Amino acid sequence: MHSPSFDTSVEGTLVFSWRSPWREAISKSGAYSDLFAFVADGEADICFYSIATDAPVIGSLEIVQVDPLSYDSSSIGQDVILVNYGRFTCGSDQLGSGFSNDTDLFGRAWQSDADFRLGNMAAIKTISTTRTILATGQPPNYFPMQLYQSAVTITGGGALEYQLSVDAKSDYLVWFHFAEIDSSVTMAGQRVFDVLINGRNVSRIDIFKQVGSFVALNWYYTVNNLNSTVLSVKFVPVVGPPLICGLENYALVPKDLSTVPEQVLALRALKESLRIPDRMGWNGDPCAPPSWDAWEGVTCHPNAANSGLVVSQIDLGSQGLKGYISEQISLLTSLVSLNLSSNSLEGTIPAGLGQKSLVQLDLSYNMLSGSIPESLSSASLQLVLLNNNQLEGQVQDKLYSIGLHGGAIDLSGNKGLCGVPSLPSCPLFWGKDGLSTAGKIAIGLSSVVVLSIIVLVIYICFIRKGENDYDFGLPQDLISLAAKRNKYHRQKSLMLMEMETQSANKFPVNPH
Repeated sequence: MHSPSFDTSVEGTLVFSWRSPWREAISKSGAYSDLFAFVADGEADICFYSIATDAPVIGSLEIVQVDPLSYDSSSIGQDVILVNYGRFTCGSDQLGSGFSNDTDLFGRAWQSDADFRLGNMAAIKTISTTRTILATGQPPNYFPMQLYQSAVTITGGGALEYQLSVDAKSDYLVWFHFAEIDSSVTMAGQRVFDVLINGRNVSRIDIFKQVGSFVALNWYYTVNNLNSTVLSVKFVPVVGPPLICGLENYALVPKDLSTVPEQVLALRALKESLRIPDRMGWNGDPCAPPSWDAWEGVTCHPNAANSGLVVSQIDLGSQGLKGYISEQISLLTSLVSLNLSSNSLEGTIPAGLGQKSLVQLDLSYNMLSGSIPESLSSASLQLVLLNNNQLEGQVQDKLYSIGLHGGAIDLSGNKGLCGVPSLPSCPLFWGKDGLSTAGKIAIGLSSVVVLSIIVLVIYICFIRKGENDYDFGLPQDLISLAAKRNKYHRQKSLMLMEMETQSANKFPVNPH
């Protein structure tokens, strides 16, 4: 059995690489690694990527929230990850997380510096105190007081030197911790020393002059583009012997480009809708780190502004998928090629599929139903394979013309498609989605006419007939008018008769 080989990424950036065989000391007792990273979205992405067939191995994982301004991030920036390449407490045993009960609010583990000193070990002198050290445990760094209660110095006028293993061609942040805990130093100028990094004099330190005694002093220096695998830190005396309480060294690892957030949403939606199996490793950032290609079947590239990664290709043919295509696929605005063929996908082809970037589309040999969305006709497609599905409706001429302009299209094996050569003719009023708009309008108008006739017949036969008790005689107003007319004629006749009678009585006839 051999030790595994695997990589580790945080926030889409490769930070650790473990390769077999591990060093003997690590194989026996394990290894400890830590870092500081800025998490913008509230979710820390930590991924372990196996090399070949080796499964990653992890004993424990601890995440601690720290002050976002720690380690002078306001100047260094939040687009880098600080990877620990050595964190030492000088003059004492190991302290902090994993080593002792000493409190470190950031969960930092501090190793003893003894194994990293160079020179005459006999000349090393340890100094310690139980007095309170001021300016410790304060924001934004919250360095523990225990760190400053011990220190190392050197006797005999020599220099104090440390040698740290690093990786070449990287930038490093070296953080120094000092405190004047020697009671014999009572004024400025009694202890002065120079700090040299890889032979370059970078600063002169007078602890008492800067902060006084029994007060913490921390200072850092950035090494750019180190061209060596060794980082040398040397303290050279100027007045009195040098003194150091702690030392930290971090690689400044630039964050890799991450996937554009909208495309992350799209791929996570596809992961759910397509029921991607765990074996395909769809976890963490879909596109980062770029060297991993961790999401099987997904290919990415930087966007035009080089500010993020976008998906250019999805190849998931013959993977036994049984879900459906999420509408969120429309968010993949840089998708050039999509292959979901020879699966068991159901549902419809999303209306948003057909980005202008799309060149190749293979959805053949599935169980997709419904019509072909109009958006496919506006894409830059050169290859369209929709054969052997359950699609229906009229095929647009523009989509079919792909095959007439140097491209290829296959719509066979769909019994419901019609309207272009090699497919059946569509019925009257049939359109790409079934009935055309004109057909729907004609049927709608016919339905209105028929319904109106039915309502009229019902009104005449039932409603009006019910009101007149099935009697179709003259209306009451006409009857009344006729009665008045008859009465008028009767009265006129009586009046004429009376006038004739009176005339006869007034003018009697003379007898002869």
